[in-house]
Amino acid sequence: MYENKLLAIPIDAATPVPSWRPDLMEKNGVQLPVTWDDLVALADKKQAIMPAFGADLFLNWLMLLHALDGHPFESPDTIASKKESIEAMNLLKRLAEPMPAEIRFWNPIIIAELLTRGDQYAYCAFAYSYNNYCRPSFVNKPLQYGNLVQLNNKPLQSILGGTGMAISSGCKETELALDFSLYCANPTTQSNIYLYAGGQPSRKEAWLSRNLEPFTGGFFADSFLSHENALVRPRYNGYVSLQEKAGHALQQFVIENTPAEKVWNDIRDSYHRSLS
Repeated sequence: MYENKLLAIPIDAATPVPSWRPDLMEKNGVQLPVTWDDLVALADKKQAIMPAFGADLFLNWLMLLHALDGHPFESPDTIASKKESIEAMNLLKRLAEPMPAEIRFWNPIIIAELLTRGDQYAYCAFAYSYNNYCRPSFVNKPLQYGNLVQLNNKPLQSILGGTGMAISSGCKETELALDFSLYCANPTTQSNIYLYAGGQPSRKEAWLSRNLEPFTGGFFADSFLSHENALVRPRYNGYVSLQEKAGHALQQFVIENTPAEKVWNDIRDSYHRSLS
């Protein structure tokens, strides 16, 4: 939706949530974290990782800003409260300290591949979800996905992602294209062939269908609450460039130890430029 207009038919939904290898968690004698402090403690044991690819880092910074009541994107004067902005930066930096610097190149798919192909890491703090990695038919070492940890006694709310189908203005078969788009978004299709072919539905009916749990390793039921409560990212012309530039600035702070004040100024300036 944009300005109360549906510009694309939603067919896919995902948000950053935790994922882990149940077998490794048990083997290594570690418990699932419930709070942010638990999460940091797990990272200190070299058991947890997270993606620090620029876009992911920026969106997870926004997640923390919301949790800290930093009021992001509520004013054209500043992207958020400076105090909470730097606090959110420090939370991410502290979490990343025990992790390899290579996380700056790791997006959610790379994280899922690392978790399912090797045994070095047992847990991912938050990354966009892919139910395929819960399917025994897709990987030999399936993941389990769940809901986000608590910060300040409240569950975190991550930033929603997903995919929609739109029809190009140059399309010569608009009726056929519309019919196919509606077919893909139909709840019956989404709960059956769309999912069995490897899709991740946007329809709530599919997420609540208990018939899918054995096939998808319980993915939908286990991570439903975090997806249901996810936040929508800002929507204005210029936002995408901000996400890229601010994400790079955050990488400099989290990975390269660039001073917080400089990074804050860079993000604030990028925000102002994005509005114009």
